[in-house]
Amino acid sequence: MLEIHPVNNTYSEPIIDLILNIQQKEFNIPITIEDQPDLLKIEEFYLNAGGNFWGAFINGELVGTIALVKFDEKAAAIRKMFVKKEFRGKEYNIAQKLLEILIAYCHENRIDEVYLGTISVLKAALRFYERNHFGIIAKESLPVKFPVMSADNVFCFLNLKANS
Repeated sequence: MLEIHPVNNTYSEPIIDLILNIQQKEFNIPITIEDQPDLLKIEEFYLNAGGNFWGAFINGELVGTIALVKFDEKAAAIRKMFVKKEFRGKEYNIAQKLLEILIAYCHENRIDEVYLGTISVLKAALRFYERNHFGIIAKESLPVKFPVMSADNVFCFLNLKANS
């Protein structure tokens, strides 16, 4: 049975294990925990600024994550959208449910613009975002305050005011 709920620093270890395994082992992305200090400071980096961090659990096992960094009054960035390989796809629909919870949170908290950065090798992720009405935008079109991750080379935008 799938449960999705907000997580905090007490979940840092399983979150780091899940994300680094996917980044390093599955997709050979040369990224380390040192490149992602936010994972050691979930409350400080995500929650205190008005964003959130959710975990998806099946029988108590962390199988997915999504986070929201609020970087402006009405704008935020999706971060850390990962689902364990064995739990991807239509059968579980975890990525979709995580995104829907994040979007609902944005509506409740008057966040109208959602951005994200990803990596071109994550083709399924890009297709997923496009299916969910995100458009690809140039890096130069990102808001000045958008927190760019060094590995990201594809950027997407969703205007919630236009899609509500």
